[in-house]
Amino acid sequence: MVRLGRKNDFQNERSPFSKPTGIYWNVERQKEEAMHILDLQEEPAFVYHGRRKSLTPGGLLISTLIYQIRDPVERVISWFYYRRTPWNSVKMYEVTGEFQNRTFYTKNFEECVLTHDVECRYDHGLMFKDEFADHKRQSLFFCGHSPICEPFNTPAAIARAKQNVERDFSVVGSWEDTNVTLTVLEHYIPRFFKGSMELYYEPDTGLAFQKENINHWKPRVSERIKQIMRANFTQEYEFYYFCKQRLYRQYFAINKHLHF
Repeated sequence: MVRLGRKNDFQNERSPFSKPTGIYWNVERQKEEAMHILDLQEEPAFVYHGRRKSLTPGGLLISTLIYQIRDPVERVISWFYYRRTPWNSVKMYEVTGEFQNRTFYTKNFEECVLTHDVECRYDHGLMFKDEFADHKRQSLFFCGHSPICEPFNTPAAIARAKQNVERDFSVVGSWEDTNVTLTVLEHYIPRFFKGSMELYYEPDTGLAFQKENINHWKPRVSERIKQIMRANFTQEYEFYYFCKQRLYRQYFAINKHLHF
């Protein structure tokens, strides 16, 4: 977004690392965030990590919403080991003033799942307020702040998330489908994403050739463990494939238009 901002002449604003993830905000807190965005001097690309909260106090949409999804199980594994990376640990120390204990940093994901550790439990109906539960479902970031969104892997929460995607989100992309995502973003939101494909694959300097976000501390997790997890992520996969299907429908519509 920073590179696209220089290319397409728009400002970027990003919630700081120290700002808590917006997992559950009451109505007043959501209004505060909406007013903050409305008060920005420019029309920026605003990046934050939290649940859908795009309404003004009057109930009007104030922004063009996009999001990126990924395979639900791969996402959980990635988050487990990201929390234990040196760079994240240092950032957390700067915010909280303390490190986790040694057991936390040496915990193995496969053992965590097989021993039913609280951090690696994925029980139907698990509430997000439980410890570690807030990042176990990506549908939570689309469903919103209603109590219906709280239980893990439930049809009602997924139905609400789908409804919000169709109504409020211009594009829900996937980095597992990079070319499709960038193509759709370029055509649906050209003000911000014009030239994104060219910029992403620019020789030598393009982000496609950069390795900054690779977590070398994440070991391989066996397919057996992933299969055990998938049995409890049925609704999360329902939502995941719904979003992927929507993305491809947008992509095919663009290509059909271009051919004619």
